[in-house]
Amino acid sequence: MSQPRDDRQDDLFRTSLDAIINLRHPLVRLAAEIDWDFLAKRFSSVCRIGPGQPPLPTRLVAGLFILKHMHNLSDEALCDRWVENPYFQYFCGEVVFRHELPFDRSSLTRWRQRLGEEQIATLLQESLSVAHRAGAIETKDLERIVVDTTVQEKAIAHPTDARLTHRAIEKLVDLAKREGVELRQSYLRVAKRAAIMVGRYTHAHQFKRARRELKFLRTRLGRVIRDISRKIEGNPALDDRFGPLLDLARRVRLQEQRERGPKIYSLHAPEVECIGKGKARAPYEFGCKVSIVTPVTAPKGGQFVLHAKALHGNPYDGRTLAPVIPELEKLTGVAVRRIHGDKGYRGHNYPDRFKVWISGQVRRVTKAIRREMRRRAAVEPVIGHLKDGHRMRRNYLKGRDGDRINAVLAAAGYNFSPLLRWFAELLRALLILYRSRSMPDPA
Repeated sequence: MSQPRDDRQDDLFRTSLDAIINLRHPLVRLAAEIDWDFLAKRFSSVCRIGPGQPPLPTRLVAGLFILKHMHNLSDEALCDRWVENPYFQYFCGEVVFRHELPFDRSSLTRWRQRLGEEQIATLLQESLSVAHRAGAIETKDLERIVVDTTVQEKAIAHPTDARLTHRAIEKLVDLAKREGVELRQSYLRVAKRAAIMVGRYTHAHQFKRARRELKFLRTRLGRVIRDISRKIEGNPALDDRFGPLLDLARRVRLQEQRERGPKIYSLHAPEVECIGKGKARAPYEFGCKVSIVTPVTAPKGGQFVLHAKALHGNPYDGRTLAPVIPELEKLTGVAVRRIHGDKGYRGHNYPDRFKVWISGQVRRVTKAIRREMRRRAAVEPVIGHLKDGHRMRRNYLKGRDGDRINAVLAAAGYNFSPLLRWFAELLRALLILYRSRSMPDPA
C-alpha cells in the first residue's frame, strides 16, 4: 500500500510555472511591465488590519479584474479558466501551478464593493502608463481627444406596466411568506393570468381589453399593499423590512405611461433610467449614460480609452464635459489642448470654450483641426468593442456603484487587449531581427 505524503512531499510534486509556460508569451511580458507595487499601494489603502482572515494578495485581485474584462468572462467562467490556465495563474502572481482556487468566487464581489470606482480607476491609469512606457501611446496622443457618450444597459427585462405590477405582487407575497405575515389572499394565480392576457390582447391590438386586465392587476396590487400595511403597523422591525419594497410597489402602481419625471423600470434595479439616443433599432435603452474619451490621433499601439465614467440622471451631453475633462487630466497628468465632440455637445458647459470643436463647425477650423475632426468617428468602433468584447453591453453589477465600476473596468480591460497585441508584435519583430543577424552571410 502507498504511504500518504506529508506537506513537504506535496511541495516536491508541485510544478513550477516557469517550467511549463512560454516566458516569451505576451501575457508574461505584460505581467512584467505592470507596476504591481503601485496597484498594491492603492488597493491596500482600503484594507484594515484586524482580526479575521487576511485579505487576498492585491496582485491576485488586480490580475483577476484585468483578465475578467480583457477576455469578457463572468465571475464563474473566470474561476474555471483560472484553474485551467497556467498563464492566468502566472499573471496573478502564482509561482507554482495550483489545482484549486485560492479564493471564493464571492471574493470578487466583495473586493469590487470595497474598492469602489476611485480605487478601481487605478487599473485604467496603469494601463495607460504601461502603454506609454512601451511606446504604444505618446504624450501628444493624450493632448488631443474625442469625447462621446453611450448607454450602458442594465441586466433587466424590458419594462412594461403589466410585468412590473405582476412582479411587485410576487415579491410582496414572497417577502410576506418569509417574514411570517399571513395575507388575506395572495392573488398569485389570477395575477399571472392577467399579466399573460395583457400581452396577448396588446399583440392582437385589443387595447380596451388589455387596459381592463392591467386595471385588474393594479387593483390586486393595491389590495396586497394595504393588507401588508395593516398587518405590519406598529412593528418597527417589519416596517424596516417591508418599507423599501412597499414604496417601490406604490410607485409602480401609480405611475402612468405619459408621466413626466423619474419612474421605476425594475424592482431589483430602481436606479435604471430610460434613455433615448435616436436609434431606429433601439428607440429607448434602459441603464445609464457613460462618457468615453479616446485620442483623436492614431496612436502606434491602437485606439486606447483614456477615461470612462458612468453618469446618472441622464444628463445632456454638453453638461458632461465640465466634470469629465478635469478627471481625465488628473488621471493622465497631461493638460488637454483640443476636445472634439459631435453635435450633441453644442451649448456645453466647459469653461474654456475655445478648446472645444464641434462637428460641422466652420469658424477657427484650420487644416490640422479639420483632419482631426474627420477622425472624430474613431470613437464609435471603440464603443462597440467596449460593449461586445469587454462587458459593457449589459451590466450585471448592482446599484449605481456597480454602473460606475463596470464602466471603468471595461475601459481598463479594453486597454490591456491592444497591449497584448503590441507585445506580441514587438516580440515577433525581435525574433525576426535575431534570426536575420544569426543567419550566415551567403557571400
